[in-house]
Amino acid sequence: MKLFELGFIGLAAALSVAAQTDPGPRTGTETGWGQPISGLSPAELASFKQGIARFADVVSVNGTEPGAAGKGLGPRFNLNSCGGCHAQPSVGGTSPRVNPQIAVAKEYGAENSIPAFIKADGPVRVVRFSRGPGGPPPGLGPGPGGRGPGGRGAPGRGPAGGPPPGPPDGGVHDLFVIAGRKDAAGCAISQPDFAAEIARNNAFFRIPTPLYGAGLIEAISEASIMNNLRSDRQLKNSLGIGGRENRNQNDGTISRFGWKAQDKSLVSFAAEALNVEEGVTNDQFPQEREDTPGCLFNATPEDHVIRSGSGMTEVTAVAEFMRFLAPPSPGPSTESAKRGKQTFSSIGCAMCHTPALRTGKSETAQMNEKWVPLYSDLALHDMGPGLEDFIAQGQANGRDWRTAPLWGLGQRIFFMHDGRTSDLSVAIHEHGTAGSEAYQTTRKFEALKADEKQDLLNFLRSL
Repeated sequence: MKLFELGFIGLAAALSVAAQTDPGPRTGTETGWGQPISGLSPAELASFKQGIARFADVVSVNGTEPGAAGKGLGPRFNLNSCGGCHAQPSVGGTSPRVNPQIAVAKEYGAENSIPAFIKADGPVRVVRFSRGPGGPPPGLGPGPGGRGPGGRGAPGRGPAGGPPPGPPDGGVHDLFVIAGRKDAAGCAISQPDFAAEIARNNAFFRIPTPLYGAGLIEAISEASIMNNLRSDRQLKNSLGIGGRENRNQNDGTISRFGWKAQDKSLVSFAAEALNVEEGVTNDQFPQEREDTPGCLFNATPEDHVIRSGSGMTEVTAVAEFMRFLAPPSPGPSTESAKRGKQTFSSIGCAMCHTPALRTGKSETAQMNEKWVPLYSDLALHDMGPGLEDFIAQGQANGRDWRTAPLWGLGQRIFFMHDGRTSDLSVAIHEHGTAGSEAYQTTRKFEALKADEKQDLLNFLRSL
């Protein structure tokens, strides 16, 4: 695409954004957010209650920090509580309006600096590096081309067109360290040099995914996902929409959690988050991610089924909380929102943001063969170079992203995988770079009249 074409599209997008207004997160006295699914059995409800308490726990290094109920923090971490990241509009949601990472950086004597991409009024963010150090100079070697780990594109790209050369990384590099904390005497490790990695075009951000209705998503049958992907194929082809599932590389079944649908189950999702985001080792991730002498204070795994006493570990409790957490509560459907729903379907948004999928058989009555109005096909789609992060996860490549479920969108503050905008109009535009499967649908949105766009935004904010 020529530079003048890019400029024209950017100008057109800016003018279009100005023509309508994102109503913003709904306000009022809505209830139901952060509550258990109605109709649970006594045992299921008890698991949910134990889980929500553990989900809100604050952890410290060895449990000695006042107010910290758990232990195992660090040596590197992004936050000290699941509930801190997942707080909007209530426990189990997504990134809150006030970023808790600012306060935790200096908590209990810590001496962390605040990375430039972390703002008090910005989203909670984690950072992944696409490439590790080393490798051939730009223009040599495999680079991030083809369908390999780096994504799609011209082989051998250097910093000007992609991440720097080097072996694939893709992992989370935690923002903070426990060095300086009162419960980490003797630990001497430093934060990563994020400024240098950003300068190398090697740092990519993600924000927390909302967890409402996660158990229903886990219960959706593979047949429902695959049948939906095969449906409306002629229309999808005409819109340039493909879509494919991500699959667990061990058992071959469909994975569905995370921005790239990289996690198979809520248990693995919880175990990985506790270990990667807080540094809490557990039965699934028993080793510390940092082995510097003087920074290891506890026997591992720190969260262990035998040590838990009750048989419910932190991982199990968090998974049970997510499993029985009710889906988000929709707002009132106004006449404008009803028109917007029709437009949402007519321009092709529903081809990826599928209004509902069906669960299979479940021991939980409230999840057994139910329609789940999540507005997602749970599949991967090529979203073009504008959203590429050059990171592979399972069968997902750098340009592949799971269709984000839209239920609960009416209460979200930050949008896109990296929280780059709080404006729904901008989020829609970001879907539409050339090469994206959403390109034609986004152009259809651009062609709508201002009042039609407003109706669609009002519909999205009603979810």
